[in-house]
Amino acid sequence: MTLVVRDLHAYYGESHVLQGVSLDVGEGESVALLGRNGAGKTTTINAIVGFVRPRGGTVRVDDRDITANPPHRVAAAGVALVPQGRRVFADLTVRENLTIAARSNGGGWDLARVLALFPSLERRLANRGDELSGGEQQMVAIGRALLRDPALLLLDEPSEGLAPKLVTEVGDALVRLRESGLSLLLVEQNLALATRVAQRVYVMNKGTIVFSGTTAELAAAGDVEARYLGV
Repeated sequence: MTLVVRDLHAYYGESHVLQGVSLDVGEGESVALLGRNGAGKTTTINAIVGFVRPRGGTVRVDDRDITANPPHRVAAAGVALVPQGRRVFADLTVRENLTIAARSNGGGWDLARVLALFPSLERRLANRGDELSGGEQQMVAIGRALLRDPALLLLDEPSEGLAPKLVTEVGDALVRLRESGLSLLLVEQNLALATRVAQRVYVMNKGTIVFSGTTAELAAAGDVEARYLGV
């Protein structure tokens, strides 16, 4: 699935947060959206999935215009979100969290395949969400999204609050998803994780895209990293 965002404008009240954001994710491509806190990354994701209604611009998946569609219609179009903060249901078991919104549309994702991606969850299937570590909760959140059989997976800060070892494990899983041909849009502040997973990157600052290019081009643009990413 392809994603094409053009000249997107979004507001919170009278605050003009997104100021003409344009980005693309190609079929089977992995793209990262980078920037400091407050740059507009999460608002971009929220405008794509329908949590925030854009006041201008367009969002298209394949040849379908989903601009300002409600979230359930965006999901029906084949887009799944792994939200910031994971949002695992504390009172449900891991199995229940994973399967609560599962569907099959021929994409091939089922519980067995999720457990193959995250083997450590198999022994935790009967545990409640509030009995999991942060890393396990993140694996559940990703697995829950995959069980929607998406063609495009959006991930908002998947490494947030995780120990380095768990960041590596999540990164391993995202690389495997990329290699499987799933289209990915990854919002991250962890530059090492983002550039490991993504083939191309966009950098945001104050609601605008200030850089786009390959990961190699970003590495060569030291001024961009220093100015906008704090590296």
